[in-house]
Amino acid sequence: MRFFELNHVALHVADVPASCQFYETILQLDALPRPNFDFPGAWFQLGEVQELHLIGRREEAVTVAGSRSNHYALLVDDMDEWESHLQSHDVEYEPRRFRPDGAQQIFLRDPDGHAIELCTRPASN
Repeated sequence: MRFFELNHVALHVADVPASCQFYETILQLDALPRPNFDFPGAWFQLGEVQELHLIGRREEAVTVAGSRSNHYALLVDDMDEWESHLQSHDVEYEPRRFRPDGAQQIFLRDPDGHAIELCTRPASN
């Protein structure tokens, strides 16, 4: 038995249109077709084969989300460019930090408070 890949990340959101605006404009993700479920939501492409699934009608608060708790990480190509992009859209984020292996990290939150890490590969890669 084995796993093939991380297929998708699913996030429960309160306002699907506001979340779509964030993921399309700020994270520049492409929308994907979504099956006709009986609840609101949206799907986005993450990299080559992974997806982000937004599930509407979130009523509970996002209680734990941060750099050392629940979050997901997106490997980026150019941290300087991404940081400039976030600044140009007035997106709040934690200052860039460097892991001991040289990888760079920036943490931000979506409209619901879900923590997202933008990261680079370690310096040796």
